[in-house]
Amino acid sequence: MKKMVYYFGKNNSEGGADMKALLGGKGANLAEMARIGLPVPPGFTITTEVCTAFYANNKNYPEGLRDEVNANLRKIEQDMGAEFGNQDNPLLVSCRSGARISMPGMMDTVLNIGLNDRTVEGLIRRTDNPRFGYDSYRRFIGMYGDVVMGVKFRLFENILNEIKKRRGLRHESELTTDELKEVCRRFKDVIARATDAEFPENPEDQIWGAIGAVFNSWNIPRAVTYRRLNHIPEDWGTAVNVQTMVFGNMGPTSATGVAFTRNPAAGEKVFFGEYLANAQGEDVVAGIRTPQPINKAQKSDPEQVSLEELMPEIYQELSKYYQKLENHYKDMQDLEFTIQEGKLYMLQTRVGKRTGFAALRIAVDMVDEGLIDKRTAVTRVEPEQLTHLLSPIFDPEDKKAVLKKGRFLAKGINAGPGAASGKIAFSADRAFQMANEDDSVILVRIETSPEDIHGMAASQGILTAQGGSTSHAALVARGMGKCCVVGCNALNIDYDEKKMTVNNVVLSEGDYISLDGSAGEVINGRMDTYPSEIAQVLIEKTLKQEDSLLFRRYEKFMTWVDEIRDIGVRTNADTPKDSSVAVSLGAEGIGLCRTEHMFFEGNRIDSMREMILAENKTGRIKALNKLLPMQREDFIGIFKAMNGRPVTIRTLDPPLHEFLPHTDEELEELGEKIQVDAEVLKRKARSLREANPMLGHRGCRLGNVYPEITRMQARAIIEAAVAVKKEGIDVKPEIMIPLVAELREFENQRKVVNEVAEEVFKEENESVDYLVGTMIELPRACLTADRIAEQAEFFSFGTNDLTQTTFGISRDDAGSFLPFYVAQGILPWDPFQTLDFIGVGGLMKIGIEKGRKTRPDLKIGICGEHGGDPETVKFCRRVGLNYVSCSPYRIPVAKLAAAQEVLEKE
Repeated sequence: MKKMVYYFGKNNSEGGADMKALLGGKGANLAEMARIGLPVPPGFTITTEVCTAFYANNKNYPEGLRDEVNANLRKIEQDMGAEFGNQDNPLLVSCRSGARISMPGMMDTVLNIGLNDRTVEGLIRRTDNPRFGYDSYRRFIGMYGDVVMGVKFRLFENILNEIKKRRGLRHESELTTDELKEVCRRFKDVIARATDAEFPENPEDQIWGAIGAVFNSWNIPRAVTYRRLNHIPEDWGTAVNVQTMVFGNMGPTSATGVAFTRNPAAGEKVFFGEYLANAQGEDVVAGIRTPQPINKAQKSDPEQVSLEELMPEIYQELSKYYQKLENHYKDMQDLEFTIQEGKLYMLQTRVGKRTGFAALRIAVDMVDEGLIDKRTAVTRVEPEQLTHLLSPIFDPEDKKAVLKKGRFLAKGINAGPGAASGKIAFSADRAFQMANEDDSVILVRIETSPEDIHGMAASQGILTAQGGSTSHAALVARGMGKCCVVGCNALNIDYDEKKMTVNNVVLSEGDYISLDGSAGEVINGRMDTYPSEIAQVLIEKTLKQEDSLLFRRYEKFMTWVDEIRDIGVRTNADTPKDSSVAVSLGAEGIGLCRTEHMFFEGNRIDSMREMILAENKTGRIKALNKLLPMQREDFIGIFKAMNGRPVTIRTLDPPLHEFLPHTDEELEELGEKIQVDAEVLKRKARSLREANPMLGHRGCRLGNVYPEITRMQARAIIEAAVAVKKEGIDVKPEIMIPLVAELREFENQRKVVNEVAEEVFKEENESVDYLVGTMIELPRACLTADRIAEQAEFFSFGTNDLTQTTFGISRDDAGSFLPFYVAQGILPWDPFQTLDFIGVGGLMKIGIEKGRKTRPDLKIGICGEHGGDPETVKFCRRVGLNYVSCSPYRIPVAKLAAAQEVLEKE
């Protein structure tokens, strides 16, 4: 292999920020920080290519790696004036992961490598601090036993808790040197009993054990889950960073912390972070102790002592570095630092995770500050983050009334956006299970760990008793857009009893609580949630635009997005109300109006059932005539709401049995309503049942067998369009025939539509322009698209059914195996959420090419929920679609994804 190890240090950085694919984000940024003159402890990075080779070669290292690692260890020794494994002047190192995209807490870390029974004494002699030496040693033994040797960490925690309980202590920092010696001895005994192996005393064995553990952690369950949730490719691999240890636990002049160059929850331009005195870095991010604020402005309690007050000179130095880093990277940074006996070291910088609110504010503010341009700003907000801006909130009056009733439970640190209400779950597995049972869930933990990722993803909100705004829970929740409250010290959680006590209130698993993620408040019981500030301006119209600074930022940002994107974004809407909401959110038309949804409203279903159960055409037409005015009124409302924008209306698609009652009792009740004998209805209902209705009598097949259905719907559409046009409103109806597999199916339906249109135009002495097109949702339609395009005036890919028919998978039944397929890597993702670009996408490409070969100006779109998936939107632009269509609240997401695809291809 080519060069496998890259050094970074005071006078020699072999990498840089532009090498993230090779060195991972952490390694590239460590090299960059050293290069621009920040105090970075020296170290080296083993490349991601080594990780790929490690897995390709049955977890064996490439030839020559050991020599490169040893050579770079010698460089660190020269820079630090210490020797790895030397018992008098020992060099200690850490071993950390580093993927090219940050995966906070998902992979493994080992600190204090190089300590053993001899070198710990050398460390003590060098520092004249026995307590520090044994505190570092017990941390290393526990971490190495857990990460490298596979010993359950709770076995080590049990020992610490036993000794603390015996002495009545709250924190490990209160343990004496002798007690820490006892901890080290007992930790080693635990390892020996659990593994039948001794803790390794040889530093060389230690470092290679740690390197292997970090590479192995690329494929541990939490990392795999995180990659799946965030669409990170499996073959990227992780780098390994070996770096000189610096210690924040050497006494009162030492500390460790995490900071952001702007507030990651709200986006204000303030230095924001937390620290712990006399601690190591994992104490902050793991939430083991609730940390202190980094500056006076952040204090919420006069008893708190900020870093600015405790170490003012160090704080000023840190402030200088954070400004330098933000100006250098031109983005909000997430920093890790350690202070060792009054000297500041920078251990990491990376682009900071942030909520949707913060992402929007930071992007717009940085343009206003002249730090970035508008096009760069559009890349700084993840499409999914725009959903955060529409996250629900509690009504202020409701909340005030609830708090008056004494339902306030506790206050923690606000760490994630919006509001959430749900049932308590005390474990990630239970949260996941409850969510799958259609419960709204709040995951409640003492502190979360990376293993909780699946439960966090399934929950509406997250509440922890410990940890700060830079803890694992806060970091992951912000990235997911989850409502989150952390560091709620009033919670007393008993996992065994599945109960928590909060100020004498006892709550059990399954009880309701509510979280205000903006205020950091925990409230007893269930509360209703309401539209966000932006929704109040755009949709509810209860807040004026000029009264919302958040909306003004959003409006400015979306203007930039619209200037850049070059693909249309329509909506899926079936009612006038949904249509109005979609227009408020920026819809440029309707890409899918499902007419069957209208039949379920009010008493319409009775007329629909009467039509289905009629014995002959005359009976069907009689029932359809009852439905006609209802459908016409719906279309009038939709056309008015869309106000000249195109409206694609799909004719009846589902099989008829879906509209019928399912039990004999319901059929008997229907018989009384429509005055038909119940036994006749039962026979008719049985005759309509199908073994595989997804592939049965539905879509255009219904219209071909019962053309009177298509006639009624076409008349309702055209009459509505003419009526609206007479009111002076432009209308653009597009009638879409579903499930076409053969050109003649479409020809028959198009003929019916055109005949009805001519009848209406004569009756009303008025005409409108309209199109008749088809939904391409079968493989045969893609393969014969050139023939279908001879008659069809537009195509819209129905990718839900196209996915089902391409894979041979029923979407309704896929839940029993698709999650397994994704977890095992058989499929890279759920193809009903993000399009299968190879198979389904390949058929789409064929359909587009063939369709436009026949009709070069053929308008082509996509409808269904795929149209709101960012990666699918980008694919649609690449293959030349004119528009995507999605649910109303996904419109901003689709627009931003489309704009980012333009920028990615520049």
